[in-house]
Amino acid sequence: MASSRVSDQHDSRFPYLKSQSLHYHKLEAESPRSWNADFGIGDRRLAFSRQTSFHQSADNDSVKPMLSRTASSIDIPQDESEGVCREEKLFLGEEKVSEEKNYVVLFVSLALRTIRSGNRPMRRLLVLIFLNVAYSTAELCIGLLSGRIGLVSDAFHLTFGCGLLTFSLFAMDASRRKADRIYTYGYKRLEVLSAFTNALFLLFMSFSLAVEALHAFIQDESEHKHYLIVSAVTNLLVNLIGVWFFRNYARINLVYRKAEDMNYHSVCLHVLADSIRSAGLILASWLLALGVKNAEVLCLGLVSVMVFMLVLPLFKTTGGILLQMAPPSIPSSALSKCWRQVMSREDVTEISQARFWELVPGHVVGSLSLQVKKGMDDRPILQYVHGLYHDLGVQELTVQTDYA
Repeated sequence: MASSRVSDQHDSRFPYLKSQSLHYHKLEAESPRSWNADFGIGDRRLAFSRQTSFHQSADNDSVKPMLSRTASSIDIPQDESEGVCREEKLFLGEEKVSEEKNYVVLFVSLALRTIRSGNRPMRRLLVLIFLNVAYSTAELCIGLLSGRIGLVSDAFHLTFGCGLLTFSLFAMDASRRKADRIYTYGYKRLEVLSAFTNALFLLFMSFSLAVEALHAFIQDESEHKHYLIVSAVTNLLVNLIGVWFFRNYARINLVYRKAEDMNYHSVCLHVLADSIRSAGLILASWLLALGVKNAEVLCLGLVSVMVFMLVLPLFKTTGGILLQMAPPSIPSSALSKCWRQVMSREDVTEISQARFWELVPGHVVGSLSLQVKKGMDDRPILQYVHGLYHDLGVQELTVQTDYA
């Protein structure tokens, strides 16, 4: 009877373990022993999850739980042994092939979804990615067969650029999803992250071009290889197609009204910077053929400066949004004026933790804390504060009220 009462009490405390057969002894109230102490586990949930069934003999006089880690007291089901085999295969590297296949399947599904339900810029970007992949593959094969290291290096550069363009396409597709319980603000900021990644890559390309110009200044230009002019011309033609696709965003200081504008602008700057790079290589090769000294240094240096100046505004804007900087669309003087208007009310004693930032371009979010006099109704205050900041351009505002 005592054993059955203990079982009932245990079932009421742990209802999720009713399906398991647990047979144990009654513990002494003077010196209770925890389950995790018997197993050396810091978390009680881990103790129950790691032990499938515990077999103990029912004895009312005994006070020591008959729990152990021996093979006789722990039964491992068949499915757990199969899980161990899967883990061993993972450590052996047999699962890596399936992961690579999953990436290919994801890209194919993204391409099919873009063709079926994507908008016009997404379809154009997909065509541009296919063109770049085809060209970089052909350039890599020719470089490996002919032993041209310059062609192989340029092919890897184009492949990395194709990866960034694919991420931009993924951001365009994922940003159309609605907000859920995990991402409560939605997926719009993926477009900002994609634009920031493109800008960072272009800054790195500008730095690498400057290093290449310095290297060309140090080395003997008479040994310069002119075979890259064919590759540069072909690359220029492919990139000009991309510039024509996104010609509406071919500006430096563009006003971003939506997150899509920022992503489209980054794609346009990406292909435009590649076009300028190819044009610089063509010009340098032509000037070297005419016998102009230090032509490569001048052309590469000029291209490096142009790419840097072209992408710097986008880098600053996207970085400010990701760092949740104060919204540039709302002047700080206007925010200070609203703060003074709220403080002028008799029922408000203090304002603290006033924070405002841009979630995506054109969507300002804010939060602040108000200290209200005790006994006052906070509903008129909240209505006044929300209306005041909404007229200023804050779309979402969270206000916390505390009583003094």
